[in-house]
Amino acid sequence: MDINFELYKIFYHAANSRSFSDAAQKLYISQSAVSQAVKNLEEKIGQRLFYRKARSVKLTQEGELLFKYVEQAYNFIKTAENKILEMQNMDFGEVRIGASDTVCKYLLIPHLEKFIKQYPAIKIRVINRTSPQLIDILKNGMIDFAIVTLPVHDKKILVKDFAVVEDIFVASGRFSRLKGIKIKLNELSKQPLLMLQKDSATRRNFDLFLQQKGISVVPEIELENIDLLVEFARIGLGIAHVLKESALPAIESGELFKVETQEKLPVRKLGIITMKNVPLSRAADKFIQALLQDRPD
Repeated sequence: MDINFELYKIFYHAANSRSFSDAAQKLYISQSAVSQAVKNLEEKIGQRLFYRKARSVKLTQEGELLFKYVEQAYNFIKTAENKILEMQNMDFGEVRIGASDTVCKYLLIPHLEKFIKQYPAIKIRVINRTSPQLIDILKNGMIDFAIVTLPVHDKKILVKDFAVVEDIFVASGRFSRLKGIKIKLNELSKQPLLMLQKDSATRRNFDLFLQQKGISVVPEIELENIDLLVEFARIGLGIAHVLKESALPAIESGELFKVETQEKLPVRKLGIITMKNVPLSRAADKFIQALLQDRPD
């Protein structure tokens, strides 16, 4: 049966109050409109739903059965409405974020800390992957948005610029002969280099930069984690290519120094990516707005 939900709504209030006049007052309609709606519903169902009395009504057996299920449905709908209102007021909701370990530690954590203090009822989920993997899980619906290394070439994905970061080479005292000078990249490529694995966007972009200059690199060690690269450089295993922020504490303490190159190293752009035709939840949209408002200089 194709029955207008409005008829069930009127039936619910009439059955709940056992009065057509009370239902009319709650719904801001006339009592005759309530009577007509109930009559229409009875005709469509083919069953009498109420016994009419002078000042009240009583449900028939069929009416009692229908009311049992309509009441559940009505309560579910009101619960959903309240949940949506809570989400709009940021009293309920979830944000699913995708980012690399490095982005989480050095760029995202301050924003997360600020957001959860402002909206403590919002649940935060963070998934760590490389940029290519984050693009895949975004398209699969596992996350609301991701922070990735640009460029991203996909017509289904919306990209917003977030930050410009700098990757540098760092070394320990074992390579002190390089301190205070500028070395050519082709000479540096002959040193024991510590780099991210090839499947990372950072490594892929840097390899492309080197290829454009006719330089090939075979790293001594390849790792997934930049913090480990910093630690390996600190104990002298090689010269590490890392995010500048990750090495600053060791540089400031004198355990590492920045290896200067004659060629200017490319900066890396990070972007916030979302699916173009997928609407964001209130909480996710609010978090992205906060990121863009407080984005790094």
